Amino acid sequence: MEDPALKSDQTLNPGLSIQKALLVVLGWLLVIAVIIGVVYQARLSDPYVQDVLHHEGTVAQGNAIFQLNCSGCHGTSGDGKVGPSLRRVTTHRSQVGLIYQITSGKTPPMPKFQANPQEMADLLEYLKTL
Repeated sequence: MEDPALKSDQTLNPGLSIQKALLVVLGWLLVIAVIIGVVYQARLSDPYVQDVLHHEGTVAQGNAIFQLNCSGCHGTSGDGKVGPSLRRVTTHRSQVGLIYQITSGKTPPMPKFQANPQEMADLLEYLKTL
């Protein structure tokens, strides 16, 4: 059955519509990727982050900091309690992302944690062991 809204010289081209839709989706993915890259670069250029990344952390010190400041919510082994499990957190979060997460306090009920750069480097090193 013919669509009365189409004139006799108009035809549907489903292939062209799919191509246009794919181009729009790819365009949006590109925009999102650029935004993520800009945000990451902005965080990476933060002087505090740079300072943390230039320090070499120690697991033992990081464990002590974790037990004192984090274990109440994340459990003594990082398995989670009130806060989520931190097991293998470094496999899906970058060090820059972890620094921002820990220091920002933007995920309630987690408070801001303001450690000096060496302490943060130690904590990051410990998180790698979970």
